[in-house]
Amino acid sequence: MLQNTTQAIEKALHHFTSELSKIQMGRANPALIEGVLVEQYGSMQPLKNCASVSLMDSQTLSIAPWDKDLIHPIAKAISDAGIGLNPQTTSEGIMIKVPPLTEERRIETVKVVKKFVEDAKVSIRNVRWDANKAIKRQETEKEISEDESREMMDSVQKIIDNANKKIDDEGRTKETDVMKV
Repeated sequence: MLQNTTQAIEKALHHFTSELSKIQMGRANPALIEGVLVEQYGSMQPLKNCASVSLMDSQTLSIAPWDKDLIHPIAKAISDAGIGLNPQTTSEGIMIKVPPLTEERRIETVKVVKKFVEDAKVSIRNVRWDANKAIKRQETEKEISEDESREMMDSVQKIIDNANKKIDDEGRTKETDVMKV
């Protein structure tokens, strides 16, 4: 029971961390665009499935599609993704210069970080709710005693508290990084 709860929390924390890594901070990071969906042969595919993304320098991303016919669909998908990047096509691939963050953009980015923090906490609360529901069901079906039920709920709450602390710490760290000039 507690193992399932721990696994669900680890999954939520991993998702939260991966979402934070995608936030643009004025320097190039392949994670910024790897999840952009590109139309490839009639279906939508993540960019990482149809091209290699690499760093040319700290401000420039280079995208080398495995099929040269995808250069323009990839550039269009990145432009339409709403992540504030402007792809430049070449005959061999795509280059993206990552612009430095303005003060206004930094404030908007902090709001996005706070939204991710809140979403992660909601996810963690849902895990707690599911675990407590399962514990109560076991108690009503007389599989465990009332004391065991209370003890398990306390253990679940400790796990939840630790996860929320991790989320808050990572969120504050990311906000600090974003606001650094």
